[in-house]
Amino acid sequence: MRRDLLKQAGVATLLALGLGCAWAQDEHPSVKRPFDLPPPADLTYELTARQSGFSLAGKAVITWRWNEGKYAVTAESRVSLFGKITENRSTGTIDSFGLAPTEFYEKRVRKDPTTAKFDHAGKTLSFTDGKQTYPLKGGEQDRASVTWQLVAQARAAGESLKPGTRWSYFVAGRHDADPWTFRVGKREKVSTPAGEFDAVHIVREETAAVKGQNLDIWLAPAKDWYPVKLRFSDDDKDFVEQSLEQVVKK
Repeated sequence: MRRDLLKQAGVATLLALGLGCAWAQDEHPSVKRPFDLPPPADLTYELTARQSGFSLAGKAVITWRWNEGKYAVTAESRVSLFGKITENRSTGTIDSFGLAPTEFYEKRVRKDPTTAKFDHAGKTLSFTDGKQTYPLKGGEQDRASVTWQLVAQARAAGESLKPGTRWSYFVAGRHDADPWTFRVGKREKVSTPAGEFDAVHIVREETAAVKGQNLDIWLAPAKDWYPVKLRFSDDDKDFVEQSLEQVVKK
């Protein structure tokens, strides 16, 4: 199998390239949009997955905090056969773009941890796993923060958020970064262990860098726009899915 989905399950909560440093302006988006951060909370998800024909089940927990101009988000995934399979942490400040990561930490099962460093004073993004660097223009995200930047901007848009809306971000991973574009879809009824929600379906658009890798996020306006369901799938028909069980506001 060409991709190990469980090793990518931490991409934002589920959330997985090697591109060069010479980016055109539209390949390194730096766009300011209104944002409204959701209340700090602990979110617990039921996790189900299929990999190479095997079905797996577990839990995912996201800890989301912000206060006094700083934020922190931690996402952990566990399955019954392996225990903890991913741990992602993003910490940083809050600026005029929204979330401004200073460090992204990722630990995968049987892999050494990696860190992406956002040096805002030096305007450079660098990685402990790899020599790649990028200029910081403002608005850059990482795989743990990008979902919450999306949530904050969706909350600010509110009822004016229309299907077909596209938002692009420059997103850091383990050893490099690349542009992600999300497209807003229609509202759908989504059933989860926490109940049924009227949710906005948002899809990461496929690019050459993420060809065959699909990321779907459902945000529930009545639930402070928290993500109530996330699904990562690929062309091999394997997937990792998270469905909300509980939200405890802090």
